[in-house]
Amino acid sequence: MSKSKRKKNLNLDELVNGILSSDISVLARAITLVESNLESHQKISQQLLNNIIQYSGNSIRIGITGSPGVGKSTFIEKLGLLLCEEGRRVAVLTIDPSSPISKGSILGDKTRMEKLSRHPNAFIRPSPTSGAMGGVGKKTRESILLCEAAGFDVVIVETVGVGQSEVLVRSMVDFFALLILPGGGDELQGFKRGSVELADAIVINKADGDNLNLAKVTLNEYQQALQYISNPTEGWKTRLILASAINGTGINEFWQLVEEFRNKTIDTGIFQVRRREQILDWFYEMVKENVLNFFLSNRRVKVLLQDLEQEIFLGKISPSFAVEKLFESLKNENPLGNK
Repeated sequence: MSKSKRKKNLNLDELVNGILSSDISVLARAITLVESNLESHQKISQQLLNNIIQYSGNSIRIGITGSPGVGKSTFIEKLGLLLCEEGRRVAVLTIDPSSPISKGSILGDKTRMEKLSRHPNAFIRPSPTSGAMGGVGKKTRESILLCEAAGFDVVIVETVGVGQSEVLVRSMVDFFALLILPGGGDELQGFKRGSVELADAIVINKADGDNLNLAKVTLNEYQQALQYISNPTEGWKTRLILASAINGTGINEFWQLVEEFRNKTIDTGIFQVRRREQILDWFYEMVKENVLNFFLSNRRVKVLLQDLEQEIFLGKISPSFAVEKLFESLKNENPLGNK
């Protein structure tokens, strides 16, 4: 295939057919399309998603988080290779944080899962959370649907474990796992109202060699602490396991936990309820985003905002008073129109 042909824009039918036939190159281009902020791209991406949504939803969606250096990429690679060798198809969507200044990926050229990326049953998509083409953090839900329509029955979403990314990922996956290092018990107080409360499983990773005994101590500390923390999934008690991505221990046990979780929550109906709640949350998030964008594009609003910004900068009014003044001025207007 020539270079010029590879760059040719695909029409809607070509995108849909390519995804449904598991064409990885088309899948990658489709994800780029949904991440784009260009209006023309957004229009076709919405049509694409509408056409493939009936073919989505058949995977188990797994979220994996943990602090930088905990070994998430190696753990995911080992898990992915295990599943691929069993005949499963695994998609990995990695969420990298973005610099608030450059908008580029902080992790930059980080090498990720080279062995897994070469496996014919795997697809890996790393993206920054923001930038010229949007961000996978914002469009991960769409990417999940596209991967599922392309035939991937396991979708793993990896977050770097900083900021609010864990909450975001929890809201779009079925099973959520937190990776920690041996000795991480010292961080438990800080985690209590954060990642631990979101986790269906906690994996003490790098539990090998000299770290093994320390890992066992950490596991016991978390077992005690979890007695006082609510489980994030009804009818499921957060599990703890030891693992070593280097020697492969705990990887199969982790997958068995995921399968047990899926079977149990499907039997009780919790799985289906969570999926319905997540898609409705997504719907209302998009409503809010589109209403806000539509509102801010109103010519009258733009003029009022410029005037109010100037008054705020000059210290004449407070931001809260400015908001009140804005909506007071628009009471007899049509704020959602452009007349």
